[in-house]
Amino acid sequence: MGGTMRLGAYECQLKAGSRVSEIYKKETVSERHRHRYEFNNSFKEEYEKNGMLCVGKNPESDLVEIVEIPTLKWFVGTQFHPEYQSTVLKPHPLFVDFIRNINNNKK
Repeated sequence: MGGTMRLGAYECQLKAGSRVSEIYKKETVSERHRHRYEFNNSFKEEYEKNGMLCVGKNPESDLVEIVEIPTLKWFVGTQFHPEYQSTVLKPHPLFVDFIRNINNNKK
């Protein structure tokens, strides 16, 4: 796999008032990773100035884990894999909220 692969669960602190903090109903979550890529914090200010907010971060490394665009009906991007903690009987909260939002927009 190489030394640059980020594997396993990592803590993520959620920004109060963000969509994801409302979805999870928590301040901190633990999510599983399996990747080599990270958000470049050098561009964080520019992204946020243009409407994409960094709303979840790893408290130990300060790496961005979750972004969202609050002006859109539903836009959440993650560095982790929510499908790793999702089952048919207990789907991940992000998937549930995404589907709920689709159904609400049909009405």
